[in-house]
Amino acid sequence: MTDDPSIGLRWSACVLDAGSREVLAAHRPDRVLSTASIGKVLLLLELSRRFRTGALDPSTPVARGGETVADSGLWHVMEASSLAASDAAQLVGAVSDNLATNVLLDVVGLDAVADLAASLGLGRTALLDRVRDARGPQHPPALSHGSAAELASLVAAIDCGDAVAPDVSALVRDWLSLGTDLSMVASAFGLDPLAHRDVDRGVVLWNKTGTDSGVRADVGAVRSGDRAIAYAVLAEWESGADRSARDTVLDAMRETGRRLRSDLERDTSTGRPVPARPGL
Repeated sequence: MTDDPSIGLRWSACVLDAGSREVLAAHRPDRVLSTASIGKVLLLLELSRRFRTGALDPSTPVARGGETVADSGLWHVMEASSLAASDAAQLVGAVSDNLATNVLLDVVGLDAVADLAASLGLGRTALLDRVRDARGPQHPPALSHGSAAELASLVAAIDCGDAVAPDVSALVRDWLSLGTDLSMVASAFGLDPLAHRDVDRGVVLWNKTGTDSGVRADVGAVRSGDRAIAYAVLAEWESGADRSARDTVLDAMRETGRRLRSDLERDTSTGRPVPARPGL
């Protein structure tokens, strides 16, 4: 994992022991990069908080209205004009649904998501805007941004039940465990992208990815027995770079996943802690 100024490639990565929060490996973990859909995790946390406190009923219908927003998701090609709020959240968790994201943002508000992020101590990580088919100069430059250090810590908190409250964290894990994008770091574990909520090959994995022109990001947690590793791997490069840049990025992310798998398998087979590495 190496920065490449010739194509503007920059990385931010961090791997933690989810329980102890010990840093196992890192590369420029405090660097802030665009993270595309990763910021939707903050929306899901705020929504889960409202469900659990009773401020919002999960069965409350949310309407799509006249908005159209393409790319990731299913709702924009479905006939349903409204969904239960909880079903919209499941679409966000499963397929990073852009339309469901915007509808839920209309319910909870971007300011509330920002307040939640602040309460969690996040200073470099934020959901900046709603999803837009066209992002102009009058809009925030990206849907979200973040640092790998903060995102890995957030993932560890969610996995251990420390994000807001145990039941709030658990519901977000449930939504994200539906995620179908295992194309990046998570690809190394060889899981079924459409069904990996239960233990398979001795592990349970949940994650959230972010994809945009010149952006690839994957954050998640993988657990084997009592051991869990939280990771955040972010890459940003010039959107006009040669298309091989994407292949370079994906190869590096998948190699990171293979190293995580190897370390986790060695740890669980020997009972020894995963050794810390200086970089990725």
